[in-house]
Amino acid sequence: MFSLRFPPRGSLRRDLFFSTADAAAYSVMIGCGETYLAAFALALGLGPIVAGMMASVPLLVGAIVQLGAPLAVARVGGNRRWVMLCTIVQAVSFLPFVGWALRGRAEAWQLLVAASLYWSAGMAGVPAWTAWTAGLVPARIRTGYFAQRNRIGQAAVFAGFVLGGTMLEAEDTQHKPLIGFALLFAVAGCARLVSTACLWACRERNRQRVGLAESKTVVQRLTAAVRDMRGGGAGPLVLFLCCFSFGAQFAGPYFTPYMLEALGFTYGQYLLVFGAGFLVKALLLPSIGRFGSRLGPWRLLARASVAIVPLALLWLPSRNVGWLIVVQFLAGTCWAAYELSVALLFFEIAGDRDRSGIVTAYTLGLSVATVSGAACGGLLLRSLGETPQAYAVVFAASSLLRAAALPLLRRVRSAT
Repeated sequence: MFSLRFPPRGSLRRDLFFSTADAAAYSVMIGCGETYLAAFALALGLGPIVAGMMASVPLLVGAIVQLGAPLAVARVGGNRRWVMLCTIVQAVSFLPFVGWALRGRAEAWQLLVAASLYWSAGMAGVPAWTAWTAGLVPARIRTGYFAQRNRIGQAAVFAGFVLGGTMLEAEDTQHKPLIGFALLFAVAGCARLVSTACLWACRERNRQRVGLAESKTVVQRLTAAVRDMRGGGAGPLVLFLCCFSFGAQFAGPYFTPYMLEALGFTYGQYLLVFGAGFLVKALLLPSIGRFGSRLGPWRLLARASVAIVPLALLWLPSRNVGWLIVVQFLAGTCWAAYELSVALLFFEIAGDRDRSGIVTAYTLGLSVATVSGAACGGLLLRSLGETPQAYAVVFAASSLLRAAALPLLRRVRSAT
């Protein structure tokens, strides 16, 4: 008689299983929730600039909030507890979006506040999750495990994105697109609760107890993290990633408004184009992981970064859906390699003791770069009239800014 043997409690296999399940559920939330926040702003008639702000401003708010995460970890008694608390808050943050979708209206500031709560909860848990996971996954299997985990996560993002697009397309044909948004935001919140349950099933190995009396202030921790980065290999890496992200985010938040407003795509066409990027990530991540193991994380980062530079320009030669799907296949491959290399470099460069602080400082710097890039791109877009030609200028400027950051890779190489 067939029986399913589940990994025994307290085993590494069980921890890795639930960590992967967490990634899958979390990614479903991203696919049918986070990726449609900008589209929701457009559906409410708030315009492309607000849609761009939805993908950038809440990140900065979240980065500032997460500065207090170390003290919060000390208060709740461990990384695991703090991460689970953050995930519950993030799940609840979808409730107002459901309400506004059912009501059919919302103010821009309301969307930004709710999105800021979502991002604050998510980002506040990142340093603690990184420290927790670093102690959970042995160094000898990290490259292969995270490649596989990321692959499953990308497949789940794709599944969530397809589910969301299908819901919106079905409701749009009945002239009720906002009902579709209410449904997919509800699914996103439930998926995050499933993710929380998976995290609860994972152990916290090498748990560090921090007394409140020993807790440093936010300024002291941030200063110490910056000092550690300047004296170690993480500094050049963080500097490059922030500069490169500024260039990428100059155009990144405006691809959705470009398709849905400038090109007049339906939700079905939007689904086909953006879904292609998620799908190729899921399919190719194992191969990218094996390639990265042979090449090394720094060389993988360098090659991926160079390949990412011209991607925004490839949106300009044609408005054909088939062409843009090909562009997204290429983009998905490049960004998958980039994201995997960044994760591996942080595990490699940052030591166990300073990893959480460095990730906190990096997240703040990345968020500032993201908001600055999106704001500059939005100002340029608005000044040029938000026409298809204006989008073309923004996309071209983004590629030039990405290229300008590439010389900083030399400093990363010397530090690794």
